[in-house]
Amino acid sequence: MNLLKVENVSMIFGGLTAVKDFNLNLNQGEIVALIGPNGAEKTTSMLAVSGILKRNPGSVYFEGEDISSTEAHKLVKSGISQVPEGRGIFPNLTVLENLSLGAYLRNDREQIKKDRDWAMDLFPRLRERSGQIAGTLSGGELQMLSIARSLMARPKVLLMDEPSMGLAPIVVEEIFRIIKYLNKENNTTILLVEQNALMALLVSNRAYVLEVGTIINEGPSQDLRKDEAIQKAYLGI
Repeated sequence: MNLLKVENVSMIFGGLTAVKDFNLNLNQGEIVALIGPNGAEKTTSMLAVSGILKRNPGSVYFEGEDISSTEAHKLVKSGISQVPEGRGIFPNLTVLENLSLGAYLRNDREQIKKDRDWAMDLFPRLRERSGQIAGTLSGGELQMLSIARSLMARPKVLLMDEPSMGLAPIVVEEIFRIIKYLNKENNTTILLVEQNALMALLVSNRAYVLEVGTIINEGPSQDLRKDEAIQKAYLGI
């Protein structure tokens, strides 16, 4: 089932076009990757999808409903949650308080507690540091907290923006293991913006290649991994 559909979205700032005619489909149960070089406007495209940045022009549909004019915070209640680039946690609050804020639109107290326990089971280090001020966590722990907090909204679609950025290789492997787990075991549909093209193509079902704000290629991830141009430009082969 087509869960999220982006049609002809453009992003224009000060008369300059950053993203042009961006089209994307995300089906139920998929991991779809958006890859490209630095400066390709991957994050801008993600923010356009989530409604944080105003689209001009273009349309976004979620579960068949036009959400183009829906405010970003209202999309969370509809089932779209974002793990932002740069983590975006509340540094002066504890790990537990950050997790609780992820459920701020919910009022099912008992289920929130169960989900918080589940999130800390998913990331055991967060349980160990539940009372610790978030701003004192390591980079990997901050990324785990950012993902866990987004999951507290019980999203149908998780938008992940550069989850591996600035992390050590061993932590990157753990983050991508969790991404695969969430998709397979928790049935979470994921749109993944990622600089690490190889890892993104390994975990995703399909992918789009963005350059200078324009989609230049798309298809099954396994096919893109075999594409000589993709290998040379992004995979170091």
